[in-house]
Amino acid sequence: MKFSLASIVLMGVSASAVDLTADNFDEMTAGKVVFLKMFAPWCGHCKKMKPDWDKLMDDFKDSETQLIADVDCTAEGKPVCDSNGVKGFPTLKFGDPTDLQDYQGARTYEALKKFIEEDLKPSCSPANLDLCDDDKKKEIEALFALDDATLDENIATEMKKLDDAESEFKAAVEKLQETYQKLMTDKEATEDSVKESGLGLMKSVKAAKAKAAVGSDEL
Repeated sequence: MKFSLASIVLMGVSASAVDLTADNFDEMTAGKVVFLKMFAPWCGHCKKMKPDWDKLMDDFKDSETQLIADVDCTAEGKPVCDSNGVKGFPTLKFGDPTDLQDYQGARTYEALKKFIEEDLKPSCSPANLDLCDDDKKKEIEALFALDDATLDENIATEMKKLDDAESEFKAAVEKLQETYQKLMTDKEATEDSVKESGLGLMKSVKAAKAKAAVGSDEL
């Protein structure tokens, strides 16, 4: 039996694989809650995870409400990764396609499948108004009534709060690291100073004197 190069390559690709790009993202995710693996083909951890992720894509390929998919951050999916702040690979994100959240759980096949079955469910959104209570419906209606400029301004304001919080966090962590390093340096300097003071020798002399005293008592 002869195989073409293309058929050999396809043997390593899941028949149910869904690759999202900037061009097909909106169409493929419309009305669905998603679970995305954002990856780079050269990434070792991505390669290790591929068989389990391919199996998950196959498991849920017929779901009407869930989409499990790949996004190649080095190819046509790069704009999707960039707009979602992907900095490392693989990054797993889930939820409403317009408001993706970071997945922080375990990455075994069993853990991922359990997460999909128990937690990856549609929630209230403009695409799923039937899942919204009356208060959320009114909130969505009010947002739709805003002009684009106002909506963009409001989004930018809230995004800035997130960026500021991240910057403050990083700055605080950096200061903590500097403090830790200084404390460690001071501690090591004190330990070296105590060693040079002859503490070990003093302990030895103390032990020797105690032993000598015991010997004298026995005489």
